[in-house]
This record gives sequence, structure tokens and C-alpha cells, in this order.
Amino acid sequence: MTESAHHHRPTLKQVLYAVTDSLQKNKPFKSKHATKSSLKEVAKGRTQRQSPKARASANAAAQLRTNRRNSAKQAQLKKRQSLVSATRIFSGTDGAPRIVAIVPLTDDVKARDVSERLAQSIDGTLEEDPTTGLQKLRADRFKTSLQFIPLPYRQMYATLDACKVADYVIFVLSPNVEVDQWGDTLLRTLQAQGLPEVVTVVSSDEPMEPKEKSGIVKSLLSFIQYFVPSQSRVYDMHHGSDTLNAIRALCEGKPSDVKWREGRSYVLSERVDWTDGMLSVTGVVRGSHLSANRLMHISNFGDFQVAKIMSAPLPRHHKGSNAGAMEIEPQLLAEPNEEDADSLVSSNDPDDMANEQTWPTEEEMQGGANGHEHDKIPDAKVGTTPKAVRKIPKGMSEYQAAWIIDESEDEGDDGEDEDGEGNGEVEMDEVEEEEMVELPAEDTEMETDGRRSVAFQDLDAEEEERQLQSWRNRKREEEDDLAFPDEIDTPLDVPARTRFQRYRGLRSFRTSPWDPYENLPRDYARIFQFEDFKRTERAVRRRAEEEGGIEPGTRVTVYLKDVPKEAAQVSPGRPFVVFSLLQHEHKKTVLNFTVQRNTEYDGSVRSKDPLILCVGPRRFRVNPVYSQHLRGGGKGANNVHKFERYLRHGVTSVATIYGPVVYGKQPCTLLRETEDPQAPELVAMGSFLHPDTTRIVAKRIILTGHPYKIHKKTATIRYMFFNPEDVEYFKPIQLHTKYGRTGHIKESLGTHGYYKAHFDGPINQMDTVCMSLYKRVYPKWSELWREGQPAPAANGGGDGDAMEE
Repeated sequence: MTESAHHHRPTLKQVLYAVTDSLQKNKPFKSKHATKSSLKEVAKGRTQRQSPKARASANAAAQLRTNRRNSAKQAQLKKRQSLVSATRIFSGTDGAPRIVAIVPLTDDVKARDVSERLAQSIDGTLEEDPTTGLQKLRADRFKTSLQFIPLPYRQMYATLDACKVADYVIFVLSPNVEVDQWGDTLLRTLQAQGLPEVVTVVSSDEPMEPKEKSGIVKSLLSFIQYFVPSQSRVYDMHHGSDTLNAIRALCEGKPSDVKWREGRSYVLSERVDWTDGMLSVTGVVRGSHLSANRLMHISNFGDFQVAKIMSAPLPRHHKGSNAGAMEIEPQLLAEPNEEDADSLVSSNDPDDMANEQTWPTEEEMQGGANGHEHDKIPDAKVGTTPKAVRKIPKGMSEYQAAWIIDESEDEGDDGEDEDGEGNGEVEMDEVEEEEMVELPAEDTEMETDGRRSVAFQDLDAEEEERQLQSWRNRKREEEDDLAFPDEIDTPLDVPARTRFQRYRGLRSFRTSPWDPYENLPRDYARIFQFEDFKRTERAVRRRAEEEGGIEPGTRVTVYLKDVPKEAAQVSPGRPFVVFSLLQHEHKKTVLNFTVQRNTEYDGSVRSKDPLILCVGPRRFRVNPVYSQHLRGGGKGANNVHKFERYLRHGVTSVATIYGPVVYGKQPCTLLRETEDPQAPELVAMGSFLHPDTTRIVAKRIILTGHPYKIHKKTATIRYMFFNPEDVEYFKPIQLHTKYGRTGHIKESLGTHGYYKAHFDGPINQMDTVCMSLYKRVYPKWSELWREGQPAPAANGGGDGDAMEE
């Protein structure tokens, strides 16, 4: 028997593998270089577009280590060059000193103690000028010099002026006394004005206890970070290393830029002299180039022209010689050009004789005498002629009314009643007892109700007065104005058509036409208007850069013409600063500022209240008019904006004044004077918007009435007017209700000002009928604010057009 090989029974899995092997097709070989035809076949008509943001060369270069290293090196060099250029005027033996304003925030610390301790930390000596109170310190260790402005406590305006020109501000805190309300107001005002680089120190007569020092410093740091978030530490003036670090931050740091000072030059005075109306101010030019053609502004005294600019170099000390300092003869640096120099004309002198005259010309007189056919008055268009209206007793037919003699037909019978003494069939003993209705000559535009009208009966005077007083029983204060905005009561003693004759009705507040040049006040003839303010601003700044002038960092003496002698009075602790103005910044126009109320101020702020406006280097006494600020700066088709009676919390409003031109988004603050002249209240802060003279600020008043009787869409309204003549005068103006209905006046009822109104839908008995009237308001003329002048009455602005109801 032969042996046979052993075989396993084939399974289903092996069968499947065999079938798969016979059907398998491997992926064909893919060539590295595909042909154009194969690429087109794969693309199937799609075209590849490279993104403009992702460039192959840029991505490849960014990946290279050498390129990354070179780009980092270039960024480092650029940053270093910007630092050197920013601190170039401070470097060198003849470099300008860094201005440091020392501001004490409590009454138990002194600014001079801080400057002395900073000088002791580098073994320096303070050189103090007894006239101006400025202190100069040479920091040879850091190859620079410092100029301190020690400010006394509770001197608001001197502190504001010092911080406008300072490169650094040192806030001095006390470990024992908290910052009071005055210090809080000062910090908020400086924050709104714009702060340079800030250094915070803590100083006291005695050193702090070691156990309490850490907690006190943390508390003070938390307090100052609320106003200056960039602060990272508070330096202790009783600690040697902290004092050295503080002066190192002053000497080696880069002063931060204050935006509103860009493009402007200013001089902090080191010496002031006055001779025969000529004021000489000696100091170092800072900011931008100083031009002799531009005006210079002195705080509290106004703008003045430059007579000349002379150099004022410091005496030079030669090394290795025992001789004294060598004086250098000053040289003439710049003089104003008569053609390009700015004038002191700030407003126009309107000529009343140049206005439009109504006397006819010779051609018009000849045309009227000859009586030409084309000179005749054309016929009126259809629908524009007023309809003749006669008053007849209610219920009388048109046939009976035809017998009544109208007042215009019988002008001689003044003693006869118009209601028909000529008709023997109609006898009326008392006209006032019967309701009078108007009978138009043609059909009225609105169809009357089909229902039979009911005779109307007037209430007696006592009942009318009682209901009126009960309906008017509410206060008209700021809270009520917020609940009932712009609503006023119609006076009883003065007709509404006389009281509100300057108001008009608008069908649409945003689109109804309103000519911005109609019925302008006399002040508008005194101001200047720009055709394109943005283009003018760009041209002025470009011209200032091209014109150039005296380089920043140069020590000069500026001579100003026609300056009063009082301006030369300089006292220690009050820096004397002159700012250069840009071209046209002396001319007055309409200025608009976006402002927000200070959250810590709780007083009432009404339009035209007297306030102090601080904008840039100038301060003015103004009576601003507030209006709504639309989101996005939109102004609608007619540029009409609603007048605001009060400046409210949490709402951005536009303050409008008359004032000199302002360039750039300069910050502004509104202060209100108090009994203490050095402790004003911060009312609001904001920034300059634009000088738009065509911006219409429209004051709205709403006359309200009460629905007396209602029948579907028709109602009898009372308490809006009190005589039928007023109803006829305001008849064309549209009505609206607080629930959204609109309507119009149909006819007058009785003699007490009741009228019938028709609406676009049924109204509710609880609804209120309103009529909106508008009048354009204007601000008051502003003037330069002078420190020491008495403040006007607080309610002086409330009696003008802004608050008249």
C-alpha cells in the first residue's frame, strides 16, 4: 500500500485569496516629471490661482535661519534708531533738559523734598531759579540733565499747564493721608487732557514701618493704576535703591508722545522780560519746528504776534582753563514775513449796509410804470389759493348760511355780529352760548363723519381751571424732563401763536428740508467758514512741514509784540509757557465737541450753563449747547440734530460753541467753577469733532393734549390750546400720539381751544395727543478765560433761548 501525502481541506478563505490575486491590479508607476497632457487630464479644466498673500519666495525666505536672523536684527536697529531720535535733543552737554513736573496729591507731602532726594541719590546739586521756581539738575552719571517744576498742593491750573509741557510727571503720594476729592478731580482731568510718562513715588517725613510698608505700597499701586494702568511699581523716597531707580527711569527712559502736541512747538520760560509792550521769553524750543510767522499763545492772556526770534546759547566753559565762562553773542534766527505772517483778526466785522436791500431797481420801476404784459403777476396754481371760510351756527344749512352777511362783505357795520343780524329769521341773543363751525366755500379734503354731530357745550371757567390744574400736577425738573422729554405746557396768558411763533413743524426730522443759512443771528456774520476743513488741515500741516523753522532743542529768546505788562508777572510754582499756534487757529468759527459726563459729578448740567472749556493749550469761558450725537457720525439728509436740555450720564452728546479753530482730535475738558477758584469740578470730557457751521441744532417742544371725547378714529382734544385762533394757526401741523397714531386737526370747537382731530386708527382714552415744534438754537459767544476773574451766576445760562419753553 502506497503512502499518500496529507493535504488539508481547502477553506473558503483560501479560495477568496486566490480569486483576489487573480483580479488584483497594482498602482502603476508614477513618473517624477509629468507631461503637460497628463497634468491637463488630471486637472480636468481647473486652473490653479496662487493666493496674493502667500508668495513662494516670501515663504521660502521666512524659513531660512539667516533671513530670520537678519529680519530680527533690522527690527532691533529700527527700534534703536527711533529711541535715539526721540531722545536726541536730551543728549550731549548742550542738550535740552528733561522737564519733570512734580505733582503732590496730598497736603502732607512737598514737591521740593522729592527733588532734593532725587538729587542726593546721584550726588548732584540743584540749581534753583528764584524768579520762576524751576530747579535744574545735571545728571553726569546718565549724561543728561533734568529740569524740575515743583508744584504746590491745590493749584489746579498751574498743574494742568505744567503737565502740558512736561516730559515726565511724578505723582507724590503719602503713606498716611488718603487722596481727597481735589486730588481725584485732578487725576481725572489730567487723564482726559493727556498724560506723558508717569513715575509714582511715596514720600513722607518719617520712613514707613517695615511691617506695614508692603501693604501700603500695594494699596498705593492699586490706587494709581486705576488712573494710569501702565504703572508697575511705586518708588519709596526713603529707600536708596528706589530713589536711584526712580531717577534712572527719568534719565534713561523714552518720554511717551502726547498726541495733541504733535506738530506744535512750545517753550517753557526760563526768563521773562517786558519792555515797552515787547515781551521776551527765553527757553528751549520743544515739540515741532518753531516758525516766526505763526502766533504764540500765552495762558490767561491770549494770542500775540512774534517780532523776532534770537538765539540764547548758554555760556561755554573751556576745559583746563581757570577763566570764567565765555559769553556767546546772540544771533538773529528768524523774523516774520509780512506776506505769510498770521494776523490777529479773529472775527469778521459785519457790514449791515451790505445786506439784501428791498428798494426796487430802475428796471423794475420802469417795468411797473409801462405795464408790460409779461410783468403782470401770474395766476395762482390750482389748489394753492386759500379757501374762503365763514363761521355759522352749528346745524344751519347751506341755504340759510347764504343769507348771512359775511364780515368781508359789510366792513362798515362794526357793531353788528357776523352771525346774522341781517337775517330777520335768525335771532341770537348770546353768540357765545352757541357753537360756531366753519363753512368752507368748497368741499373739504377729508370727508366728515356720517353720524349726526352733537351740540358742543363749553365748561364754565371754574371747572375748566380745576381740571387743568389737576392735569398739570407734575414737576418740571430734570427727572421729569427725562420721563416727559421736551413736553411743555401751553401758557394761558399768551397766545400759542405768539409764544411759539419762531417754531416750525417738520414732517420728518431727518429728511424734511431746512435751509442752514436762513434767519441766521448776527454772530454768524462774524465767524469764518471752511469749504473743506479736512483739506485745509492737511494743507496747513504740509505747509508747516515744508516751511520748517527753528529746530527743537535750540535755546532761543522769542520777542512778542503788544503784550500787556500783567503777562510778564511770573511767580514760583506757576510755569510760564508759550505755545505756537498753527495757521488759522486764531480765527473763530463754530466748534463741535463730543463729550461725556464725568461719572463722579452729580450736579445738573443744562445747556448754556457757564463752563470752562480746556482744549489744547487754551481755556475759554463758554456756554455750550448740547445736541444728540448719532452713531457713526451720520447727519441725515438735512443735517438736523435734536437739542438736549441736559447733559446726562452715560450718553455721548455734542457740545457746540463759538471759538477759535482747532486742528486734530484734541482732547477737551469742561470744568465748572466753585467758591474755591483752584478747586473746579470736572463736569465732562471728550474730544474735538469738527467745525461744521451748517450743523443745525433744533430744539423740540411737544405740545400735549388730552382726549376729551373719542369716537373711533375721531376725538375731541383739549388742553393743547386755549383759543380757536391758535387751533387755526397750528392746523397744518401733523399730530401724533404716544401709542404711535398719527393724525391732523379737522376743525375748532368752541372758544376754549378744543378741536376735533382725525387719526389713522382708533385711539385710547389713556393716550396723549402730541404736536412737535422745532426751532434752531445757537450758542453764546465765547471769550478767553482769565484766572482770577469772578465766575458768572450759575443759572445765567438757563434764562436764554436754550431753556425758554
